[in-house]
Amino acid sequence: MSGSKPEMKITYATMSADQMEALHLGIDEAIEQVKAQLGKTYPMHIDGEAIESAEQFEDLSPNDTRIVLARFQKGTADHVRDAVRAARVASADWGGRSWMERVAIVRKIGDGIRAQRWELAAWMGFETGKNRLECVGDIEEAADFMTYYCDQIEAHDGFCQTMDKLEPNEENTSVMRPHGVWAVISPFNFPMALAAGPAGGALVAGNTVVLKPASDTPMLGLRLYDIATKAGVPPGVFNVVTGPGNSVGQEIAENAHIDGIVFTGSKEVGMMLSRENGGRPAPRPVITEMGGKNPTLVMSSADLDKATEGVWRSAFGAQGQKCSACSRVYVATDVCDRFVEELVEKTRKIKIGNPLERDVWMGPVINEAAVKTYERAIEEAKRDGGRVLTGGRRITEEPFRHGYFLEPTVIDGLPTDHRLFTDELFVPITVVGKVTSFDEAIQLANKTEYGLTAGIFSSDEDEIANFFDEIQAGVVYANRQAGATTGAWPGINPFGGWKASGSSGRGAGGPYYVQQFLKEQSRVRIY
Repeated sequence: MSGSKPEMKITYATMSADQMEALHLGIDEAIEQVKAQLGKTYPMHIDGEAIESAEQFEDLSPNDTRIVLARFQKGTADHVRDAVRAARVASADWGGRSWMERVAIVRKIGDGIRAQRWELAAWMGFETGKNRLECVGDIEEAADFMTYYCDQIEAHDGFCQTMDKLEPNEENTSVMRPHGVWAVISPFNFPMALAAGPAGGALVAGNTVVLKPASDTPMLGLRLYDIATKAGVPPGVFNVVTGPGNSVGQEIAENAHIDGIVFTGSKEVGMMLSRENGGRPAPRPVITEMGGKNPTLVMSSADLDKATEGVWRSAFGAQGQKCSACSRVYVATDVCDRFVEELVEKTRKIKIGNPLERDVWMGPVINEAAVKTYERAIEEAKRDGGRVLTGGRRITEEPFRHGYFLEPTVIDGLPTDHRLFTDELFVPITVVGKVTSFDEAIQLANKTEYGLTAGIFSSDEDEIANFFDEIQAGVVYANRQAGATTGAWPGINPFGGWKASGSSGRGAGGPYYVQQFLKEQSRVRIY
């Protein structure tokens, strides 16, 4: 496969000291650039035009809600309809171009993302509260999605394949064709990667796109538009409509002229989109990623240093606001006390603060609703006999009082059928339960409606093999110290869930993902 390779990867664990210092210097400079831009008003983009709405909304930083990052347009259903019409008109030309031309343009989008990595990462730190490395990783992943999907199109010759024949005078060909117009509804927690990934897959396959970024993090979606336009994406091919779910999102669900939808977010909304067909006479594809309740199994033979490291990194990375976060742990009884002691010790050492600072690992959650979810869960755990071993409170003293800062929390003592073991919370809480056998651990791990990621720590090869065979999850890890349940990467670890975690069973960044944006046409020609 052709295509440029990204300069950096995933968690930066292998970066040299000089490379890490270059990263921090780049972010330091970019933070000052972003500060000079704060408070501006930004339009939507429909058919290549900057569009304003009658109302705007403010984007406040979760680090300090006194800071107005920017003002964005409160889009309406009419704006979605305009964007869909523009995308429909543009789809004939874009879909009719050679796949080689589209690949060249989408590769330029990936290159443009990498070229602006520091500024984009700084904006993300202001907007999401993720730390520096997490933000740069998000940007790099977005670019790698673009590159990888281009590689897939090239590797399969544009998904055009000559088939066998029944008669010597016939020619049979399988050709994959674009659907038309796709809507991409992206989440707040990966505002670049989970906008660019689906959009890139749709675009390189020949579809046009209407993007609705999350209202908590709209900036990166608009920056993606700027980069795509500079890369040569024509007017109408990529459109961005900002605004709330009850208007913009609802119209996307109901619009009969949208041919496919990619959604990352809650199970409730994802299931609604799966059921809603916009009044169309025929079904349309809906690709959903709807979260997870991701377990880690720690067996008697586990290396507890690796296990505790992997758990705290996965549980509290991005403040627990990852669909792959490790939110429950099942530990063999004979090592549970030592595991908990080490996990609590490491959790207490996590530095909380302004994530734009280079030595801070954990920033704020995204909004007040997340704070309330956290506080209710802590109250419920205490009421039902759980022990809060560390954490358990909102940090309100200076300099945290104007942000959404929460302590990373470890809880044990709850029955393993408790809601905190089964319901996704999306906050920095993980619960620990004791198990007496591997079979019990697997049974409990699978006892949830979700099936996204899962991990195991064990030195027993049979346990690891049985874990891979029996666990009901789409992304599974054994002995991964860098993250027990997190860390998938395009072209390396496809990312997608089973059961209520996802609708397609084909992971993003994997060899089957881009094909979902195409439909097969079987062509028969007689000579």
